Amino acid sequence: MSEGETKLADQRGKFTQVVKGGRKVPEIEWIAGRILLSTKRLILASNEGKRTIQLGKIGNIKSRQNAPQPNVSSYLSIQVGNDVTLVSPQNHDDFEQRLYDAVLDQSVVLVKHPAVEGGVVQGTDWEKGRITVDENEVALALTSGQFVEIDIDDVGTLEQKDGEVRGDMRLITEVGHTVEGTAVQTHVTGPRQTVSVLASLLRKGEQQNAADVDLTDEQNEVLMALYSGVSPFQIPKFVGMDVERVERIYDDLIEAGVLEKKRTRREVELKARGRHIASEATADE
Repeated sequence: MSEGETKLADQRGKFTQVVKGGRKVPEIEWIAGRILLSTKRLILASNEGKRTIQLGKIGNIKSRQNAPQPNVSSYLSIQVGNDVTLVSPQNHDDFEQRLYDAVLDQSVVLVKHPAVEGGVVQGTDWEKGRITVDENEVALALTSGQFVEIDIDDVGTLEQKDGEVRGDMRLITEVGHTVEGTAVQTHVTGPRQTVSVLASLLRKGEQQNAADVDLTDEQNEVLMALYSGVSPFQIPKFVGMDVERVERIYDDLIEAGVLEKKRTRREVELKARGRHIASEATADE
């Protein structure tokens, strides 16, 4: 390791390159060897030689569990420019966490929080923030002193788009999650590589919570009211239904994994899956 470089992981595993120079490799061959990760580099070493990937050049990371490949059960897809390499360490989850941490931790970005709250766009300004990656959480420490925590399992929606930020066109990641039970969107921009890898990490939660759920008009009406910030106790009056009917709808939505039940009777809150559905419905209006 070079001066100022620290080893983060050293595992046995397999790896292979599947895209080279933008072209698919015709025959994929998994190579057994060592997978070393430092604060600066990813090193793939085998009897056939050594390949080094600079962390600062990684543009995208994707995780695949229950892989269809005959020789591996899971792998990470790592994109650098027009090249894609698959890496299958023995301890997939631990290595994946360390890789995201190495690429993202302490990166400086611009953050708008909350950009949207309860379905209403806020007039929030962009401010600098620093990323911290924990086991299942991304935290953003803002210069204003605000600390934004995004639980990856709580991510309901995620969208990436190019937009103007402080006079420049930038890639923006828009992530939907909750803060104290309220649905919000946090927008993050910065170096394109950082924003892309951050989206890859947060998308794990979105993919987990995305669901094809068929809801009735009444169920959608209740869901949208909750998403807009209406108290569960005020829903019957707000949507014009009797209490018993609303409670039956709550039970149906809880069974569908859209709501979760709180301790108090008739008190519920949206799960990430519910916010995902409500957000898509809002966008379609």
